[in-house]
Amino acid sequence: MTALAVRGGQPLKGRIEPSANKNAVLPVLCSTLLSDAPIMLRNVPEITDVQRINAFFEELGSTVIWDKAAKTYKIDHSTIPANARASLPQAMRASIMMIPGLLARLGEARLEHEVKGCTLGAREIDPHVEVFKAFGATESTEERHLVFRRKGKSEAARMWLEYASVTTTENFIISALSADGSSQIVNAACEPHVQELCAFLEKMGACIKGKGTSMVSVEGKPQFTSVDYTFDEDFHEVATFLALSAVTGGDIFIRNSRPDQFMLIDRTFAKFGAHVEHADGFSRLNAPEQLVVQQNFTSHITTKVEAAPWPYIPADLLPIFIALGVRADGQTMFWNKVYEGGLTWHTELSLFGAHTLLCDPHRLITFGGDKLRPGTVTSPYIIRVAIAMLMVASSIEGESTILDADPIRRAHPDFVANIDSLGVDVEWDD
Repeated sequence: MTALAVRGGQPLKGRIEPSANKNAVLPVLCSTLLSDAPIMLRNVPEITDVQRINAFFEELGSTVIWDKAAKTYKIDHSTIPANARASLPQAMRASIMMIPGLLARLGEARLEHEVKGCTLGAREIDPHVEVFKAFGATESTEERHLVFRRKGKSEAARMWLEYASVTTTENFIISALSADGSSQIVNAACEPHVQELCAFLEKMGACIKGKGTSMVSVEGKPQFTSVDYTFDEDFHEVATFLALSAVTGGDIFIRNSRPDQFMLIDRTFAKFGAHVEHADGFSRLNAPEQLVVQQNFTSHITTKVEAAPWPYIPADLLPIFIALGVRADGQTMFWNKVYEGGLTWHTELSLFGAHTLLCDPHRLITFGGDKLRPGTVTSPYIIRVAIAMLMVASSIEGESTILDADPIRRAHPDFVANIDSLGVDVEWDD
């Protein structure tokens, strides 16, 4: 059990350089298997899932130079032997995005039946299996593994997703690049990290039309070239530091090269009386003296924060706004339209003295403004929930403890060091 001691109660102030988005870094790393050209990636965070992928690449026979201090990652897959075999990382859901590259390179990929990620509820792999089959792969079960094989050419495909799944969209795009002809996906996910994967692949030589929209076309069999690519700042982390400023009464500047992605996020902060400014490559939230839930123009309707696939507020960010909800005067309804297991952790907030009501698996009401007290809480294995608990603890004078806080390290290697630099006294207890 990994615990995090938080001694809060001070306004956070300072400047932050966020890390890259885990959800962009992982699919980009997986997609590099398509190419034999040398690839340089910059601003690569030293997180658990990158370590697992790195170990897999080395086992496969790739040549890797990872300078963790400089955050650079140089990869050359041309050294992978034709008869290579390696076990996909078992403890992360991103393993499933290795399959298109392995099928293109080796003709076979093996995946454990149960691939794991955050504990957010049922996350089926059926749509991914449909993608692999659409591009000519066969699927069979051998002991505890799903085995995918592909022989001969892969032909272009057209798919219409039942829902806008991020990883299914990414798997389709990566698979389409090794197929003959032009492929198209309808109801594609368009999150910033999907767009960033497309931007990387385009720089590598791919032709992708419609990125950032719900209909994406991919031309197969491009001539891949060597590429030097720098990841953007993680919009999740930018938003999280803005929220930390809001709940602690602080004033934080966060480097942000993509303020164009923040219009709806900014409006959501404004629902709590907190206002975001973007200027000179930084985003800033100078917190009001007291967060107050803003009333709707239409009377008798509770202020809502609705989370759904982009361009809605991302479900991954909902916990940080719930933290604002328990600190702000007034009532707010939070609606997670994606995960049925995304709100069950709310009972832990009562250990801080917060008042919440779970209406059903998808909707939660916070009754904010109560005086909170230090507490000991336990985080589920959900990255942003662990951070939301840290946010609440940071806003309370006295020492709190967050048990099972390790998910923070999975996405943000420098997060605790960053908030410590802003004025929160935090300490890991491993």
